[in-house]
Amino acid sequence: MAIFAKKENTLVNIVKIGGNVIDNSDKLNAFLKSFAGISCPKILIHGGGKIATKIAEQLGIKTVMVEGRRITDEAMRDVVTMVYGGLVNKQIVAKLQSNNCNAIGLTGADGKVILAQKRPVKTIDYGFVGDILQVNSTFIKSLLDQNITPVFAPLTFDMEGNMLNTNADTQASTIATSLSALVPVNLIYCFEKKGVLSDVNDEDSVISALNPENYESFKSAGVIYEGMIPKLDNAFEALKKGVQKVIICQAEDLHEAIETGNAGTKITL
Repeated sequence: MAIFAKKENTLVNIVKIGGNVIDNSDKLNAFLKSFAGISCPKILIHGGGKIATKIAEQLGIKTVMVEGRRITDEAMRDVVTMVYGGLVNKQIVAKLQSNNCNAIGLTGADGKVILAQKRPVKTIDYGFVGDILQVNSTFIKSLLDQNITPVFAPLTFDMEGNMLNTNADTQASTIATSLSALVPVNLIYCFEKKGVLSDVNDEDSVISALNPENYESFKSAGVIYEGMIPKLDNAFEALKKGVQKVIICQAEDLHEAIETGNAGTKITL
């Protein structure tokens, strides 16, 4: 892998889209139009939404979730590979092309870009789930240098030839930290909420900024819990490893979050 003498100045925005936006074609189309309009180099990482669950059900394959995470046995691994790496990824790429954004769809196996290992079995056997070992950031940068926008499905691979289901939030954070050694990077997590909320029943109760201290306080008080915790843990980890800015915001507020920083929740150290 090439070693760069110094970091370039061209900012890269890495955007992760997930939540219910993936399942809503109108919201997804509006988001992709907004994403395509970002002028500087950009990368998109997408989740799978509920489509894999729906198709698995149609195929007679039972979905098993533990603590919000999908158990990926061999049959489910085939489903998520088809749905995430095929259906969802290629539909997103096609929509970006229609918005004059030259995109390429990727899994971790393509170009050996994200190497992982099958998660070791501890108390729970998650099956074919990947823990990331290495990101080929020079390959990603070579695509950006050609004005190509990478679109990553939440899939990696191991050297045994297995495709692995991989958490998209973690994938976004890991790509961002790896690439930040070469270029300045901002990381934006987009979903259906306006940001991190202090009251899940109040859409306008956005916490404008989170640092390690108030994050721990919110967790202790039960204000921040369940699926938001690993997302925020990834956000703080990205900042510690060199990412310049991390924002969690509503998909509709992507441009405002990037251009003014006045939307969503800003994560700081």
